[in-house]
Parts: sequence; structure tokens; C-alpha cells
Amino acid sequence: MLLSNNSSGKLVVAVALLFAGALYICFSSSLISDPISGLQHNFNILRTIKFPVDDLEVALDSAAIGNNKTVIITMANKAYVEEVEGGRSMLDLFLESFWEGEGTTPLLDHLMVVAADQTAYDRCRFRRLHCYKMETEGIDLEGEKVYMSDDFIEMMWRRTRLILEVLRRGYHLLFTDTDVMWLRNPFSRLSNNGTLDMQISVDSGIGGHLINTGFYHVRSNNRTISLFQKWYDMRLNSTGMKEQDVLKNLLDLGLFNQLGLTVGFLNTTHFSGFCQDSPDMGAVTTVHANCCRHISAKVFDLTLVLHDWKRYKASHVNTIWSPHAKCWGSWNDTQYTPKT
Repeated sequence: MLLSNNSSGKLVVAVALLFAGALYICFSSSLISDPISGLQHNFNILRTIKFPVDDLEVALDSAAIGNNKTVIITMANKAYVEEVEGGRSMLDLFLESFWEGEGTTPLLDHLMVVAADQTAYDRCRFRRLHCYKMETEGIDLEGEKVYMSDDFIEMMWRRTRLILEVLRRGYHLLFTDTDVMWLRNPFSRLSNNGTLDMQISVDSGIGGHLINTGFYHVRSNNRTISLFQKWYDMRLNSTGMKEQDVLKNLLDLGLFNQLGLTVGFLNTTHFSGFCQDSPDMGAVTTVHANCCRHISAKVFDLTLVLHDWKRYKASHVNTIWSPHAKCWGSWNDTQYTPKT
């Protein structure tokens, strides 16, 4: 019996070697006679192999369909999908801006919500959006992460790692914080001819490029992947720093130039925020609740932004924005209790 098993094993090995030899002869001869077409032939064979598709790829692919492998990505957790004072959530306001914006409703078909916890994922599915539940092993990202807290910084780095993975998979993306109101289609203001690797918002047009990673467009290529890899690796030597400040340091140190990156900075007239309001409602594309400390203040003041926008759409008369009083006061709100 043992002899029979050994003989069978030798026969299997022999057959495998003959098959491998035949493949080698086939591929070698095709490469010798025509190296280019031979490589293409082999590549076409590999393309027929179906590799495993994970949840991230499914969500990205469905969001990118018909959009040249470009997806819009935002991130939310329990604190951003549950109601605050006034009976609205940050996600409610974010999605409402797409409905109220000019030319923005179709963009919802290309929006992927990255959920940091199960509550956010369930709410995303209920909204029938493209949803992906991010791996958060080792950290609880459910509650509100107040600006510059340890959990806030960790969540920003987890976000950066996810964006790096999206770029590695060949997807171009427009990342937006959920506290950004989309009043017009931003793609009409972005350079889409491939000449810019990255376009990023700024807090202010005064005193250099005060970049803000709450809204940026990035194309997937070797240069941007190298940037995001270096950026993410820097977290190990940047204790206590948020990812936005680390990226600003890399910009100031000349890494962008070293990588050959072409970068555009989005002016605040078109890509506005609470740090510096756009003076022109006829030109503004997005409004970001930056320079604001916590969620309840953001929801209150962004609700006023939508009211201002609806009033402008009805009259087309350019007026000043309502004061962002809640956000301005949030920095001195020592009694504030983060949402759990």
C-alpha cells in the first residue's frame, strides 16, 4: 500500500513538471519571437484570474461606476449620525447640502461614507448610500472626538491610512469632511485635466498656504502614493500632532517638490470656511465649519449657512453670511460635554 502511494505521488509530480515545462516553452517562444505581444498575451491570461474582492473594493467600485474611477469619500461615526440640539445630525446637514446645492444631487451616486463604528454604518445603509465600515481594532471611535484630543488625532491618522489604501487601488478621490456644505458642484472648479496631482483647501489666503485636510482632491499615481505613505509613516515621530500639521511640515520641507508633485491650493472665495468667509455667494462652492471646536456648534452654525444659501437662491442677492457665533464661542466653552 505504501509503495502504491509513493508511486502515485511520483506520477503527480511528473505530470506537474511536464505541464510547467510546456508553459515555459510556450511563454518563452512567444517572448523570443515578439517580446511585446508575448508579455501582453501573458498579461491577458493573468487578467482572467479572479482575485478576492473585499468590502472596500465593492464600495469603491460601486461608487466610482461611470465616474472615471473617481469617488467622493467622507467619514462619520456615531456622534456624526445622531441628532444634536435642534433634532438634526451632522450627516443630515451634509446630505441636505447636496439636495439644496446646484448640480450636486447626482454626486450622491459617487459618495462613499466610511463608517468608524456600527451605528454610523447602519445609518449609512439606511440612507442607501455606498458604505464601508473601517477597521478600528484597538481604538473606540464611536463618541465625539473633540479637536486635538488623543482620539481625534488617532482618528485622523486612521483616515489617512484608509486614503492611502484607496490610492493604492488606483482610485482618484475627493475627500470631504462631513461638516462641509456642498452648495455647487466642486468639480467645475477643480482642474480635471490631470495636470495637478493634488488640490487642497486652505483655512486662509493670508500668510502662506494654511492647508486644511478637510477637503482635497487627489489623483492616484506613484507620486501621490509615495506622499501619502511618507505622510502616514511620519505619525510615529509626530506624537501630539494632528495629521494636517504633519502634512504642512512636509510641504514646507520641500517633499512635494522632491516627489515632483503638482499641487493646487483652493482659494477661499470658492472653497469657503468659518476661518475666512467667501465674500461672494455667487461664486462659493463649499463652506467648511473649520475653526470650530465641537459638533453641536458646527450643526447650529451650518444650519444658518443653509438658510443663508436658500435665501440667496431665492433672490440671487449677495449678502453677508450669518455670524458663526456658536463656533467662535466653542473655544471658550469649558462646560461642553462631548457626545458619547
